[in-house]
Amino acid sequence: MDRLTEMEAFATVVDQGGFTDAARKMGISKSAVSKHVSSLEARLGARLLNRTTRRVSPTEIGLAYYDRARRVLNDAGEADALVTSMQSAPSGLLRISVATDFGVNHLSPVLGDFLQEFPDITVNMVLNNRFVELISEGFDMAVRIGELEDSTLRARKLTETSKKMIASPAYFERYGRPARIDDLNEHKLLHYSNASNGAVWKLTAPSGEKRQVRTAGWLTVNDGQSLLNACIGGLGIAYLPSFLYADALKKGLVEEAIPNLPTETQGIYAVYPPGRFTQPKVRAFIDFLVEAFAEKGPDTW
Repeated sequence: MDRLTEMEAFATVVDQGGFTDAARKMGISKSAVSKHVSSLEARLGARLLNRTTRRVSPTEIGLAYYDRARRVLNDAGEADALVTSMQSAPSGLLRISVATDFGVNHLSPVLGDFLQEFPDITVNMVLNNRFVELISEGFDMAVRIGELEDSTLRARKLTETSKKMIASPAYFERYGRPARIDDLNEHKLLHYSNASNGAVWKLTAPSGEKRQVRTAGWLTVNDGQSLLNACIGGLGIAYLPSFLYADALKKGLVEEAIPNLPTETQGIYAVYPPGRFTQPKVRAFIDFLVEAFAEKGPDTW
């Protein structure tokens, strides 16, 4: 007889408290349930159930076996459900965490196309500028920019963005243009307060030397779009990603502060919990984002 069927018959008898109810639960005859349990006991060489005319209960060995058997049966059920899920159309609630700047400017505009393509998926997109714990906070995935700090998560690269120091022509006309990194000490610098490295810009000199510039000063904001607006308004120099400043740069609203510096590039990633199985709704959204941002790059936003 099938080993898993024997195990299921025994566990169901324990769960239901008798052979009659177990047979009804499994949809087979009472005698078939009894044969499965007897075959299991014979194979194991141990009595698993105490049988009386009034009740059936597990022996001490039977109780220990039941705990392991129930675990195996649950795993088998989950395995069956996993295969079914992988073959079914993506569906369900998809919770996404994304930085406000990127979410408003680039994720929100493409969500409509995604929902049209996958009508059985509903999206809850949370925009914030803090690092969220995916699993403990109940997120299915997040879009993160720059170096990935949590190595336990799985990640797929979507595209890249460059970072440059920018300011408006009016600012340069009023305060002059820095020629080298050291000149930044004499300028109005705009600080992004949620940066993981604090009030510091990490820059690379033309020689390749890594430099750090402290930026806390005239204006501190926890939102990149607000910093871009401040730049356009002539309030100072900001260090921002190209997905934010690209349009303003094309229109001449801002200019690069020190054009001869090497360009810093950051990856943009979809990150999701570890495990061999990726939920269809998550896999579908990541595949969609890869395609949506296929033409994007460090300087093509």
